[in-house]
Amino acid sequence: MSRFRLTAVALTLVALSVVAAGTSANTQKAAISGNISMIGIWTGPEQKSMQAVINAFQKKFPGVKVKYTSGGDNTPTILSTAVQGGNPPDVAAVGQPGLVKDFATRGALKPISFARGTIAKNYSPDWIKLGTVNGKLYGLVFKGANKSTVWYSVPAFKAAGVKSPKTFPQLVTAAKTLLASGVPAYSVGGGDGWTLTDLFENIYLRQAGPAKYDLLATHKIKWTDPSVKAALKSMAQILGDTSNVYGGTDGALQTDFATSVANVFSKPAKAAMIIEGDFVPGVGATSPAKPLTHYNVFPFPSVGGSAPAVVGGGDSVIMFKDSPAARAFVTYLATPAAATIRAQQGGFSSPNKNVPPSAYKDPLNRATALALARAKTFRFDLSDLQPSAFGGTVGQGLFKLFQDFLKNPSNVNGIASQMEAAAAKAYKK
Repeated sequence: MSRFRLTAVALTLVALSVVAAGTSANTQKAAISGNISMIGIWTGPEQKSMQAVINAFQKKFPGVKVKYTSGGDNTPTILSTAVQGGNPPDVAAVGQPGLVKDFATRGALKPISFARGTIAKNYSPDWIKLGTVNGKLYGLVFKGANKSTVWYSVPAFKAAGVKSPKTFPQLVTAAKTLLASGVPAYSVGGGDGWTLTDLFENIYLRQAGPAKYDLLATHKIKWTDPSVKAALKSMAQILGDTSNVYGGTDGALQTDFATSVANVFSKPAKAAMIIEGDFVPGVGATSPAKPLTHYNVFPFPSVGGSAPAVVGGGDSVIMFKDSPAARAFVTYLATPAAATIRAQQGGFSSPNKNVPPSAYKDPLNRATALALARAKTFRFDLSDLQPSAFGGTVGQGLFKLFQDFLKNPSNVNGIASQMEAAAAKAYKK
């Protein structure tokens, strides 16, 4: 047989093997069928955007139908009732890692270890750790939030001759320069206690380090620990000069989050900066301010030479019922393809590090989302990791105590003691 004929035969065999492999993959997809019920916290525009992801999955797996139902803020209650009644959905999307842990320890969840390989390719270890309970993987964080961002008024910074600070001392200096130029440096939404917890968490992660952060998040060190008091003293450098907070202390305590955003996005700006998450522009969407021209963003500055780090939140997909269809859906959500479709809809940050930058149409959304996905050090919002009575209830626990701290930032020892008393009480329950 000639060399030409041998080559031709070889090429034919390769082609046939490729066709066979493709046919086998298609056959496997076609073999997967069934209905998937999903309850999630995404509502309104977010629900519509998620439907685009579901539609793409159903096109890939035509035998599977996914019905998404929005539970909004009531999702935890709806799921708890469904689990208690023995009729949970196949999968769900929740915003609290503590809820994932609770369902997992109660035996209500099915592990998603089948998707670990796909998740490991696309997520950093910190995100995998976040979804792991007692050594088993139960949660896939599909949507993330970068809370280590500082949004600022471009005209205010330009008028003061201030550039984006890279260190905490530079931030403090820039704030004084801004005030001297005639604009208070900070807009603080102190009427919503969670905004204050976010500020503390960013300082604490950088100043105390991720190991201490983990200990405090699980109450393995007390809130009277020297590292907590040191972070409170740094926080007081921002909140202590009441002339540099728009509206002063009383005004800040009466300002909700949306209003605090409007203060910076207004024309002219009433304040130069707001220290909050990557979702700030969405809150200020009705403002005439334009990205890059009227507002911009920089990462929360380094404290004491700390390496880049991100504090954030996220919505996790969990599985209550195991089936080939549910496995295919969860695995698909872990792929860059699924996250890319969602990112293209806007108002979204993916922890998936392999989502192409081009998926984010807005340049600022792109910058904050990539910082989130590529962060070597990521820690979930500390208050969200606490028992809800201490970490996430309006009018009590950390929300109220940080508001009390805003009233009197010099009372570091007193506030730390009150925080420890509240934490100890919550962890006993």
